[in-house]
Amino acid sequence: MASLQSASLSSFLDFSNNSNIFGSTLKLGGSDLTLFRISTNFTKTNPVLRLKASRISPELTKEAENIREKMSEETLNVHDPFCDVKQRFLSFKKDVYLKNLEHYQNLAETQSPKFTVIACADSRVCPSNILGFQPGDAFTVRNVANLVLPFETGPPETKAALEFSVNTLQVENILVIGHSRCGGIRALMSMQDEEEDSRSFIKSWVTFGKNARASTKAVASNLNLDSQCRHCEKESINHSLMNLLTYPWIKERVAKGTLSLHGGYYDFVDGTFEKWTLDYNHKVEDGQMCSIKSREFWS
Repeated sequence: MASLQSASLSSFLDFSNNSNIFGSTLKLGGSDLTLFRISTNFTKTNPVLRLKASRISPELTKEAENIREKMSEETLNVHDPFCDVKQRFLSFKKDVYLKNLEHYQNLAETQSPKFTVIACADSRVCPSNILGFQPGDAFTVRNVANLVLPFETGPPETKAALEFSVNTLQVENILVIGHSRCGGIRALMSMQDEEEDSRSFIKSWVTFGKNARASTKAVASNLNLDSQCRHCEKESINHSLMNLLTYPWIKERVAKGTLSLHGGYYDFVDGTFEKWTLDYNHKVEDGQMCSIKSREFWS
């Protein structure tokens, strides 16, 4: 890349007094570029400088403008987080989308996922990343602490997602995924009994998991907070599975055997995943929240 050297400018301008000239050198690629600031009074009182400055070639001016524009672009790219996002998208389009164009054209017309996934909004827990779901595989709902509220009190957006995925898309599986070190569960377990804080959306939301908190306290109150949180992270999943059965269209399909409810727990500390299935037809014994089957541990 061509460079604009300070020597060419200094010899051309013939400065006899540099007390009014200030410069700074920038590194651009492999070239040094010295930028000068010349005081207005100096140029006014120096007719030779004004004359020589007026004779700078258009090519030299254009070159300086190009360098300045490139410097501005590179400086912007350093601070723009979307530069990496853009490159990842372009790589996806080249290496995935265009190589599977027929599949993505079919997805543009319709979708038929096998799963509805309800996961936490935590940035460390991306179902597509950890379980390899591809576009068209899973209809996904994410919220803080991966909570499913009962039909009577659940937020409308969750109801809408469940209604659409079960009734219209006719998914065969609903998977609720919890995870280690969940901030929402920790907030729930750290709350005092009957604590209310209308100023905190987080506390107002996680309070809906109070039943999971109560059952955790009943069996793990002697444990430290970290251990209680880990217990509640899994207990909350089972409560969500049972809450799913309060949705009429879900209970109907589970009873018919056309829909299965699953729990999953991702531990990103040791890189393991635990999966289990709600056993709807099994009689729940006293003291049990629900009966489960097909428990698997992936490590």
